[in-house]
Formats: sequence, C-alpha cells, structure tokens
Amino acid sequence: MTEPTGQPQVLLLMGATATGKTDLAVALAQRFPVEIISVDSALIYRQMDIGTAKPDPQTLQQAPHHLIDILDPAQSWSAWDFVHSASQLIDDIHARGKLPLLVGGTMMYFNALQQGMNQLPASDDQLRQQLLQDLQAQGLPALYARLQSVDPAMAQRLKPTDTQRILRALEVYLISGQTLSQLQQQPAKPLGYAFTRIILEVPERAELHQRIALRFRQMIERGFEQEVAKLMARGDLNPELPSMRCVGYRQMWSYLSGQCSHPMMVEKSIVATRQLAKRQITWLRKYPQALRLNYNKASLSDVCQYTGLE
Repeated sequence: MTEPTGQPQVLLLMGATATGKTDLAVALAQRFPVEIISVDSALIYRQMDIGTAKPDPQTLQQAPHHLIDILDPAQSWSAWDFVHSASQLIDDIHARGKLPLLVGGTMMYFNALQQGMNQLPASDDQLRQQLLQDLQAQGLPALYARLQSVDPAMAQRLKPTDTQRILRALEVYLISGQTLSQLQQQPAKPLGYAFTRIILEVPERAELHQRIALRFRQMIERGFEQEVAKLMARGDLNPELPSMRCVGYRQMWSYLSGQCSHPMMVEKSIVATRQLAKRQITWLRKYPQALRLNYNKASLSDVCQYTGLE
C-alpha cells in the first residue's frame, strides 16, 4: 500500500508491555492482507518463550511473525541490526502486495526505524564473546576505562554501569576503527516510508500493574523457573548477556544463583516490568500523530477507519 506521497505505507502498533498488542495484531492479520514484524528485543531469542510472553505455536501458525526466534541467547542484536532486517522485510512484504504491520514494545527499535540511523557496523558475535570474556575476567570498570581511552566523548555520555552500551561502543570501535561518537555525528538517513501509528494507551496505571503481576505469576506456574534453569545449564550464557538482562530473566538468574529469595525474585521482576512499562509509556507520549486507543477498548473498526483498511 502506498500513501499519496508515493512512500510505501507501514503500520506501527505500539504499546506498553501487557497491553494486548499481539491479540490486536493477530485479529488484523486474520482479516486483512498484512504481515506482522515483531518489534521486541526479547522475542528474537530462541529457547526464551515463557518469560518473554512469546505467542504460542498455534497463534504463530494463525498469524506468522517475522523476527521471532531468529537468534540464540548467546548472540547479540542491536537497534541497527533491527532496522537493517526490518527494512528488508518491509520491502519484501510490499513486493508481495501486502502491508507491513510492526508490533511490539521496544521503543528504541521503533524510534530508530522512524528516524533513520547512521551507518553503524553490525554486531560481530565472535568479537562480542571476546568482550564478554574480558568483562568476566577484568570487570566492568576495566572495560569502561578502556572506552574512556578510545572514545572519551561516548564514555562521558554513558553511565559506568551501562554494560550493554559500553560493550557496543567498544565493539563498534574495534570493528570499524572509528568511535561510536564520531559515527553518530553523521546525519541519519530516513528510510522513506510513510508510518501510520496506532498506540494502545493506559488510562489507569493501577490496572496495568495488576495485569503485569498476574501475568508474571502465571509465567511462574507455566515453568519459567525451569526455562531459566535450562538456559543456565548450557554453560555458555551469563547474566551480562543482553538476552539474560531481559526483564524477569535477570531476576530469575539471581534467584537460581542463590542471590535472593523466591518472593524477592517475584517482587523484583514485577517491579522491573512496571518500570519498563513506565518508560514505554513515556516514549509513546512523544509521538504527535497517532491513533490513540484505550488498550482495554481497542477495536478493529477503530483501526480500519484510521488506516483505511478494508
């Protein structure tokens, strides 16, 4: 589908965690010629199903999702990798005469796709593993000091405890020979799509908090502890990997390592998920043009009227 501007149309379905984005996306996919692209930094990982609230196999059969189960938990993935993969998928979906529907809650990915990105190098798994080994052997302060020596401008912008971004900045420098701060000064190149935004809003935060708590306890009942224990038993994962820093996984790893009690793990996981939702809601308020729907009352008719789907 092409907008009057001549730019290919892309639908964005955005919302905080536990607001029913998947249900609405599946309903749209069952009725209209759309293909779903997941915008979620946790759903990309295989073997991480329960704690990520990954759609079940039956749902994925009814409405296939691109960019789900594409990486091993030991691998890394950046916003640049997402934009690169998503833009290729968007073009392929349009070539098939269908409409791309991007669904998720990783706001950094949504923002990067809409704003365009500098030409940063893709992640290198072998180099990232070496950096993770350095992290375990030398500690984060040593890696932060290394970043201060090669890219002091970026080091000043990052917190000394921001493991993921420190590793990414070092990785970019080691791959390209240029600092991340230098590369980010290059003008971002827009991708040339016409984005139509649908945002599921949360009028009552307390109600969402109840849903978050209930969902996490249901994850426990479904075997979340066993899922993380199995990942730990592999021996090649550690709590500093992006996959294991996902909300819930980090807290469960801490519990299984004997660092906190079960009730404390549950409470910390629920609190962390609430904090994630708060950050997502803050991001979503920044978009000026969007169809904003109460997440409890969102309907296909509202979406159809706004997007022109028939």
